[in-house]
Amino acid sequence: MGKQRACGLVMAGLLAGAAGTTALNVVTYLDQAVRGRPASTLPDQVAERFAGMAGVPLGDEEKAPGRAQGLGGLLGIATGLAVGAAYGGLRAAVPRPPLLPAAAGLGAVVLVVGAVPMTAMGLTDPRTWGLVGWLSDLVPHLAYGLVTAFAFEVMTRRER
Repeated sequence: MGKQRACGLVMAGLLAGAAGTTALNVVTYLDQAVRGRPASTLPDQVAERFAGMAGVPLGDEEKAPGRAQGLGGLLGIATGLAVGAAYGGLRAAVPRPPLLPAAAGLGAVVLVVGAVPMTAMGLTDPRTWGLVGWLSDLVPHLAYGLVTAFAFEVMTRRER
């Protein structure tokens, strides 16, 4: 496979990851709207920790929470884009997998990549989430996987 085709697949993966990230956010915000639950502060806390570890101040007491919230959201977007791009790179080397297993795998990867830092930092413990907590996390990540895998297939269909 040529470099140009591999780059094209990585770019298709990146764009598919953007679509998947949008789907994850839509499902999450829909869940918040329907159940009246607040947004998770875990991404903000991870961003605060990363900024502290990097020695980057987030500002005074007034601005720091907003910056942490913005950075937490950006970390989530970056994760979705990176996983999508990695999927495109992987697809450059691996034949086409069935859509549903690929979608489940993508959803699981993005869930793990997001949850591991939070768990390692002691901010959460997935063993204590309960059924509703797990469903609140699994459903949006499954939406990410489905949309990312489907969008990638649509974008690369004519190449086959």
